[in-house]
Amino acid sequence: MNSIQSYVTQHKDRFINELIELLKIPSISADSAYKTDVLNTAKAVKISLKNAGCDTVEVCETEGYPIVYGEKIIDKNLPTVLVYGHYDVQPPDPLNLWTSPPFEPVIKKTDTHPEGAIYARGACDDKGQMYMHVKALEFMTSTNQLPCNVKFMVEGEEEIGSSNLAIFVKNNQEKLKNDVILISDTGMIANDIPSITTGLRGLSYVEVEVTGPNRDLHSGLYGGAVANPINVLTKMIASLHDENNHITIPEFYDKIENLSNEERAEMAKAPFSLTDYKDALNIEAVYGETGYTTNERNSIRPTLDVNGIWGGYIGEGAKTVIASKAYAKISMRLVPNQDWEEITELFKTHFESIAPKGVTIKVNPHHGGQGYVTPINSIGYQAASKAYQETFGKTPIPQRSGGSIPIVSLFEEELKSKTILMGFGLDSDAIHSPNEHFGIFNYLKGIETIPYFYKYFTELSK
Repeated sequence: MNSIQSYVTQHKDRFINELIELLKIPSISADSAYKTDVLNTAKAVKISLKNAGCDTVEVCETEGYPIVYGEKIIDKNLPTVLVYGHYDVQPPDPLNLWTSPPFEPVIKKTDTHPEGAIYARGACDDKGQMYMHVKALEFMTSTNQLPCNVKFMVEGEEEIGSSNLAIFVKNNQEKLKNDVILISDTGMIANDIPSITTGLRGLSYVEVEVTGPNRDLHSGLYGGAVANPINVLTKMIASLHDENNHITIPEFYDKIENLSNEERAEMAKAPFSLTDYKDALNIEAVYGETGYTTNERNSIRPTLDVNGIWGGYIGEGAKTVIASKAYAKISMRLVPNQDWEEITELFKTHFESIAPKGVTIKVNPHHGGQGYVTPINSIGYQAASKAYQETFGKTPIPQRSGGSIPIVSLFEEELKSKTILMGFGLDSDAIHSPNEHFGIFNYLKGIETIPYFYKYFTELSK
């Protein structure tokens, strides 16, 4: 496949421009105001898969946003790779922190990305990384170098929990039958230090509501005499961690996977500068659970974080009021063996139990998913490792991720196949944040690397 590099170089500008056009569509699945845009993005993905060489492409309707399915079957006796990605994106808020409009992609050069990076919502998560696979397929079909069968499943609800994808997978097991699942929705350590994600944390996401009096009250006339829901909520949230930043929910840690000292030592071999980490975030000190390093805290340990909190008057000026209600959104990242539904129930029971008299509590579960670990001795992992060696000239480092892709464990349960996570983004790409971006180097290197995975997976499967 030595022609892949020249092919990418020859079509570089077109590849970049096609991605830019896809990034212009605000496919925000969380906001119904963008429904038409989300649907238009699905249509655009369908066209791109057809143009890349899929023989069959269809937009599969669900109770929510559709799933785009495509396939290129060259020989049913050959292995089949199922590529998963998503075309929906996170809301871009807060808009005032973007240096350029989130859906008007621009290319900017940075110290990290001297060749330039595309700044736009979805650039890295996941339109850019998903589109690498489309262009890799284009290369393999146009040069007659596709060594096995390929299927694509690109959804539009990943950022809101993938609830309809689960139904689709369960109802279409024959259609989705495969030998390995390939996903690019993660990252690597650095542009000169390739890595393969071997573990993902699970997720439990809830919203809590604290209600006090039956209406907003004058804080002078009622202050000190009735429970203030905002005061109560903040105290309850503060109590969820102890002085060592250990989560205080009973039984929360009972089933977690504890890595051995040997495994922790292997993790510690990955290059990491605490000074650079703090400088990049403009913080004076790191923070977290006592007894663990920064890289362990954000990958192999469970967490509990408040993602949003509100109530009362937040407009300009002053309004002396005791709010009737206060709210918070809370996410818990989970490690292998922690069942997300069980953890959600443990949270609910505990949070209701610590509420003082004078308020009522409502816990509304949103969505979640299980953690996942993929073995490094599998054919899929070995094929991915050899692919990175071809294009980076280095053996990739296996790495646990702190993020969650809840559907990965579902895939293994329903489709009985392992998932390989070949991510090409960087931690600094600001996914889910203002100024999200994806390096031109990373985008093109992904297109260059992916065909080698097909080549080596087919060879190793014989």
